[in-house]
This record gives sequence, C-alpha cells and structure tokens, in this order.
Amino acid sequence: MATIKDIALAAGVSLATVSRVINDGPKVGDKTRKRVKAIMEEMGYRPNANARALVTQRSASLGVVLAELHDPFFAMLAHGVESVTRKKKVQILLSAGSIEKDTEMRAIETLLEHRVEAMVVHSKALDDKTLVDFANQIPGFVLINRYIPEIANRCVWLDNVTGGRIMAEYAINQGHKSIAVISSRYRIDDPNHRLEGIQSAIQQANLALPESMIEYAAPDQEGGELAMQNLIATGANFTAVLAYNDAMASGAMTMLQDHNIGVPDQVSVMGYDDVLLAKYCRPKLTTLRYPIEMMAAKAAELALKYASGHKPEEGLTFKYTPTVVKRDSLTRI
Repeated sequence: MATIKDIALAAGVSLATVSRVINDGPKVGDKTRKRVKAIMEEMGYRPNANARALVTQRSASLGVVLAELHDPFFAMLAHGVESVTRKKKVQILLSAGSIEKDTEMRAIETLLEHRVEAMVVHSKALDDKTLVDFANQIPGFVLINRYIPEIANRCVWLDNVTGGRIMAEYAINQGHKSIAVISSRYRIDDPNHRLEGIQSAIQQANLALPESMIEYAAPDQEGGELAMQNLIATGANFTAVLAYNDAMASGAMTMLQDHNIGVPDQVSVMGYDDVLLAKYCRPKLTTLRYPIEMMAAKAAELALKYASGHKPEEGLTFKYTPTVVKRDSLTRI
C-alpha cells in the first residue's frame, strides 16, 4: 500500500506539500495540487480519515442510528443526512436501533468504538437521562424526531401533537363527523402525541372518538390491514379513517377495497409522513408531509458543527410542523 512518502517521492515534492494537498491546505499551486492528486489516484493512496480529521479539525465520519433500515421513512432520513455528508465529503456509518433499548444502546456504543464524534440519533426506547448523558459525552450528538428539554439545542423534532390536530381538523372541515383512527401499537411518544392531537381537535369540534373507534397494530401495511379488518368487524359506522402513517393507510385502503367499500366514495382515508408510497397508492393518498429529509439535513449539519468545536447555543431548539398534502383518498361529504 502506498504511503505519503511514496507519493512525495513520485511527485518530486516535500512531505509537507503532500500533506497540504491531502488536507486541502494553502500554499500549493493548482498545477502541483493536480499532479499530486493524480499520482495519489494512480498509486491507490487513501488518506487515513481519522488522522485527516485531527489536522482539519473536522469530523471524518458521521454516525446515524435509525430504527429500521427497510422502512421508507428511514430511507428518506438517511437521504437527508447523505445530502450533507456528500457535500462535506464525510463518511456515513449507519446502525439500526430497532426501537429496542438494548439495541439502541449497542448502536450508539458501536459508533463510539469507531471514534465517531458526530452522530444523528433516532432513539425511541432509551430514557431521557441516558440520552442526556450521551450528549454530554459526545460533542456532536444530535437527536432527531425526539425532544428532551435538557438538551433542546441538540433536538431536531416534529410537533406530533399539532400534526394529529391538523389531520383531524382537515377531515372535520371536509364534513366528516364520524372518524376512526388506526394507530401504532408501539408504546412510544409519536403515536401517543398524534392521538392526543386528534382527540383534542375532535373534542374541540364537539364530536366524539370512542375507544371502539381506535385500533392499534404494527405500523406497516399488514398492520393497517389488520386494524381496518377489526374496525369493519365491529360494524361501526365511520366516514373517515386517520392512520398513524402512510403504510398503515395503504393497508387500510386495501382492506376496505377487499370488502367492496369504496375509497373515498364511502370511506375517506388519510395518512401521515408523505413517503413515496403515498403518490402511488390507488387512490393517491391524502396525507401529512413530514419534512424528514429537511430535518435530517439540519441534524447532520448541527452534528458536524458541534463535533468541530462549536458549542450549542442556549435557548435554541429545532421544531418542525407537518403540512397537509391534498390528494384523492379523502373527499368532502
């Protein structure tokens, strides 16, 4: 394997010059810089990322902890992070937490073992204290999709209570008074907060949402089918279904159509997230747009900024709000 000395000898320059080229330093002419880079390419030389980070005072890699790698939502999150790391020429290290305490802990610890000082962490299972401790230990630690007041300036999060309220208000404003909800069975903040917002809007409109009109299942298409099947089996009358996410909404529409119940002619359906699937459902899914790519890019920028020595500003937090995307699955009655 070629070394920096080999590159210097082949290029006829000093070690210092090669080092400046590697680290994008000054005092190197364009012609010399191009020649040294060409020789590095020819000889297959790869700079040591961690050593380069020490010289440039920039993080050589950014760790990302996701809940699930196969979920389209987390693919969008990863893409948002990658949009930043690609521009800054920073390597991404991905790890899955699976919404389990032990797995999330191992994912973060594995990144620490690789000396990663910039992290974007999606954690739903670890308690607040554990995450605050990590934030105090890791310079570039940033949480996404979670808010902890003690480290508010390291949190990039969505207001899910407002999101739930927005989706319920939209359905109500379209004339729907009998509304059912299919939610995630996971006992984490996101489904609880969305349901809280939905219930608040329904109560404010002097309508009712009995427990019998709420079904819980896995937050995927199969879960949406199961939850919808259970609602249909109760014989309950409803004109609109508000789903925890687009996958559950898609599954719910499939089950309704399997029972010859027209969407949206007989029952309207609304999702949450606006993943790619939403555009290709039939009918196309009315949903709430979760700006996860924008949020992930912001989280990545913060993580790299904090890891490079900038101190998080006091009194800041990074809160986002979802917006309605009007398509074809919810209609006025």
